[in-house]
Amino acid sequence: MPLPLTATHWGTYRVESKDGRPTTIHKFEDDANPSSISEAMIDTLQGPCRIGNPMIRKNYLLYGPNHDRSLRGQDSFVEVEWDQALDLVAAQLQRVKKKYGNSAIYGGSYGWASAGRFHHAQSQLRRFMNLYGGCTTSRDSYSYAAAEVILPHVVGSMSNLTLENTSWKSIAEARGLVVAFGGMAIRNSQVNAGGTGQHTQLQDMKEAKRAGVEFINVSPNQQDTIDELEAKWLAIRPNTDTALMLAIAYTLVDEKLYDSAFLNKYSLGFEKFLPYLMGDSDHQPKNALWAEKITDIPAYKIVALTRDMACKTTMINVSWSLTRQQNGEQPYWMAVVLAAMLGGIGDSGAGFSLGLSSINGVGNERGYLPWASLPRGKDPTDSFIPVARIADMLLSPGDEFKYNGKSYHYPDTHLVYWAGGNPFHHHQDLNRLRQAWQKIDTVIVHEPFWTPVARYADIVLPCTVGLERNDLAASPRDSYLIAMKQAAKPFQNARNDHDIFAGIARQLPKADGSDTSFEDAFRDGKNEDMWLRELYQESKNRGQAKGYSLPEYEEFMEKGVFKLDHPVEPQVLLGDFKRDPILNPLTTPSGLIEIFSETIFGFGLEDNPGHPVWNEPIEWLGAELSKKYPLHLISHQPARRLHSQLDHSNYSKAGKLKNREPCIIHPDEAKKRQLKEGDLVRIYNDRGSCLSAIKLSLNVRRGVLMIATGAWYDPDYSNDAACCKHGNPNVLTPDIATSQIAQGPSAMSCLVEVELLKGDLAEVTAFSPPDIQFIKKN
Repeated sequence: MPLPLTATHWGTYRVESKDGRPTTIHKFEDDANPSSISEAMIDTLQGPCRIGNPMIRKNYLLYGPNHDRSLRGQDSFVEVEWDQALDLVAAQLQRVKKKYGNSAIYGGSYGWASAGRFHHAQSQLRRFMNLYGGCTTSRDSYSYAAAEVILPHVVGSMSNLTLENTSWKSIAEARGLVVAFGGMAIRNSQVNAGGTGQHTQLQDMKEAKRAGVEFINVSPNQQDTIDELEAKWLAIRPNTDTALMLAIAYTLVDEKLYDSAFLNKYSLGFEKFLPYLMGDSDHQPKNALWAEKITDIPAYKIVALTRDMACKTTMINVSWSLTRQQNGEQPYWMAVVLAAMLGGIGDSGAGFSLGLSSINGVGNERGYLPWASLPRGKDPTDSFIPVARIADMLLSPGDEFKYNGKSYHYPDTHLVYWAGGNPFHHHQDLNRLRQAWQKIDTVIVHEPFWTPVARYADIVLPCTVGLERNDLAASPRDSYLIAMKQAAKPFQNARNDHDIFAGIARQLPKADGSDTSFEDAFRDGKNEDMWLRELYQESKNRGQAKGYSLPEYEEFMEKGVFKLDHPVEPQVLLGDFKRDPILNPLTTPSGLIEIFSETIFGFGLEDNPGHPVWNEPIEWLGAELSKKYPLHLISHQPARRLHSQLDHSNYSKAGKLKNREPCIIHPDEAKKRQLKEGDLVRIYNDRGSCLSAIKLSLNVRRGVLMIATGAWYDPDYSNDAACCKHGNPNVLTPDIATSQIAQGPSAMSCLVEVELLKGDLAEVTAFSPPDIQFIKKN
């Protein structure tokens, strides 16, 4: 009999147990290239970082909302019984709701907790809060917020475009050219929100290369494509991709290489974009010589690239990282415009792709089913902030902010409830966030481990991890439905998120106008097994409507896996639109690709005139500030964890250097600073600093320093609280918006300097639990 399955965002695995405890994680037989992040799952089930009982910060327990907020992150915690913790949570929710209203509660969560459809932390939190009268929530994602807002005006929604992305099979059959702006780092393809049954990106890339596809890597890092692709490297200055695309577009027009027939039939507004492109409106032609000064790519190479793209079937790929910079809306808009000018949109292997290898699920061959998930209900408050504006909300309640053409005001936040995710990883300028965090009356967190967000909480409710739950795992970007079988008992007294919220609901009054208790409304009369059966049956019904025949629930649970059939024909993005734009219009206002958007023009924003433009970021290698901070920081996704998840594992620790997150720099830059391989260094700017250790590489361009995100935030309170001893780069990144359109994060627009560490070396304490005190029981 096969071993039971479990599913995570980094893959599907079989779990071997002994005496009721998981001992070994085995690869799933369908996955030829499984992620090794799975090695972290067993050794983190127990250990000093695991939280087994509810914890209340000592000063908060003594003084409640009148506590000393500056002690967050440094205070002791007191272990209490569940009843006491749940009573306290319920009392604080009622206090804030009664005194300030539901919008004063911020329901913070991010989607990377469990891969399950039921035990999905964000869904559980939103369901609970919506039944409670709502709360302020976040909109969009840190991954690609700028794209989520700009693309519906230009070509369609980001979610649909990535689901329908042209497949690698189509690219391979076209045997053309892939120009990868921002590269296609294979480390990112380990993960897929909701899980994955097969890691296919590596194999797909290699097969495309064997078929004759050529690759060009436009990135500051040569290793943002695998060696086997033999990609030509254009070592671009960070944040200047839009300028390069504009120069390519200029050359297409200048040499009469663009597809005017496609533009006339399938797009709108090219004639309004053209005066800017050719320099008629601002006396600056966006030609190759202009772009050379900005991008640091020689003009002759830009012209040669343009001619290559014009004469070959060309796929333009933009990495998700390109959105995470100031003006991050522009490279995505311009990539669509450039693809339209080449005329290949809707053709096999051509057009544009949004994030090949950014996750596993973009570009793979898969069946599609809109899998059922936990019903959330509707938020009565309709109060929100853009996801990356947390610190602004906390520091400036009542202030106006603009978002997607409208004006809103930040709510006055008094309680933050976080379930799933770690803002002290995802957010920028963590020292500013730490100061903003002191404005909150009460912080409540569900956490299995002593992560930074747990340390900065007032009430910590210990939750289970995936191996301790039964669930159904599936992603719309994957072909597999997996039965997640509970392989371990919950650690000590940890509970799953659903049971935690149900316990709080038991202490709260009925919802307005409801005849049932809040707990009954939240549970809807179902236990875990009943919920799983309902979600499965709903998915089965949806599958039947799309021609899939899912087995009965018991048969599925016995087998543990169901795989959707792959489509017969390779997927081509906007293929139907290309065949008939009248019968298959886009979801844009005009139904066409909008090179010029009247809607965005109507926003009246000086830096967004209605078409793509090159706007200088505040921090880039062409800025005056680069004289003081001459290195551009690239804070990329890590290879040995998912964001900050499981950073305390042995697998993640094995990637550290001298217990710090290492940084990568060109040998010439190191030599200027008298640095060598392995040196402990201080990376710094005006926002803060972090400690790291040097790795030298000829594969990173000069003027750039690279460091992975996700090292658990570890301020040096004994010496310099603005310094992270562990190497978290988000103490350095700016907390500024991409623009007033999307208000997304701008982590990639960041200048720093690095120097040899002087003085005493502070010990890393990120994985040492806080002091914990116990109440004596009678």
